Amino acid sequence: MLSASVEVICYKSKRLKDGTFPLMLRITKAGKRKYVALGVSVEERHWDFEKNKPKRNCPNKELIEKLIVAKETEYKETALELLANRREFTASSLAGKVEKKVNAKTVKEMYEKIMNDLSAGGSLGNYTIYRYSYNSLMKFTHNSLDIPFMDIDEEWLKRYEKWLRRTCKDTTISIHFRTLRSVFNKALEADLIREESYPFKKFRLSRFDVTTKKRAIGKEDILRIMSIDLTGADFYLQLSKDIFLFSYFGAGINFSDISLLKYSDIVDGRVHYIRKKTGKPISFPLLEDARAIIEKYSKERHISADYIFPILDRKVHKTEMQKRNRIHKVIGHVNKQLKVLGEMAGIEHLTTYVARHSYATVLKRAGVSVELISETLGHSDLSTTQIYLDSFENSQIDKAMENLK
Repeated sequence: MLSASVEVICYKSKRLKDGTFPLMLRITKAGKRKYVALGVSVEERHWDFEKNKPKRNCPNKELIEKLIVAKETEYKETALELLANRREFTASSLAGKVEKKVNAKTVKEMYEKIMNDLSAGGSLGNYTIYRYSYNSLMKFTHNSLDIPFMDIDEEWLKRYEKWLRRTCKDTTISIHFRTLRSVFNKALEADLIREESYPFKKFRLSRFDVTTKKRAIGKEDILRIMSIDLTGADFYLQLSKDIFLFSYFGAGINFSDISLLKYSDIVDGRVHYIRKKTGKPISFPLLEDARAIIEKYSKERHISADYIFPILDRKVHKTEMQKRNRIHKVIGHVNKQLKVLGEMAGIEHLTTYVARHSYATVLKRAGVSVELISETLGHSDLSTTQIYLDSFENSQIDKAMENLK
């Protein structure tokens, strides 16, 4: 019989910034408790506190239940193993042993473990990054990634870099190597490799140029784009133009958040939404140009469609992974069409990102406080700008956005 109890609970003593509560593994032995975070959080209304499990309407319910069963089983099996070997343990030492334990022996197994953990925890963004890196390595090794970590040395990394340079730029190469280095770091923490076998001491990632060129365009360019008549043009070309302009006139809202916007997010002439990347609440006034774009799609689609733009379908894209895959697919189409639109307007490298960057730059040039609109839109991580926006009163943002035309 187990001398320790293991169960997952919704930890109500700690409310996170986004209003959710973390799920914690509670290990109890000899009257002492140890809590271990599962890396997943839920809203209070989505957790059944009597049955101690997610309710039917809980987002990612199946994935969360799968993670809970896997974690509880892992802890119980480890406790039984210790008991069978007559080894004493406490709640804390049991947690330490399990969390440090990694069964992966090869690079392929380590990648798969990380991806499975991320998928089970609902961290789809990070999962996609590791999957992207994994697929690249599988192609490079001709599907022979089932190799020990010690096989990857500095010379191996140089060959991989040379192979990547045939099709990738420094920014993409850097992403692949930073992800691979992260896998090595996790293997190091799990004692799967020794310090002397760590190849990134000599192979420095600073060799890659990851500076992002400024891509903002001015008011004149925005007006040229607005003046292009696309009557009778391809649907995606029209949609791409509308998405670009809505982002510009919508406080730099990014494509993912545009895709998720619903009619219910518009209240009293303002758009209110939760930034998917950071979990921060954002609010901005619905300017006339943005309102006109919304009205265009509200006429074409019934309000019951929920989503404002014809990107997601609530009947088809139900899970987070389905939504993410659809958004990724559509943004690819949109950016291709924006390239065509850019050629029509005499503008190079027109993308959804340019709209966000232009929003910030136009306001900055108009004398808007740098604290309000940060130039970090020139970086790959744009979340800081949204955090800055969130920290000011709506009246300040409203006044600042008057400079957009």
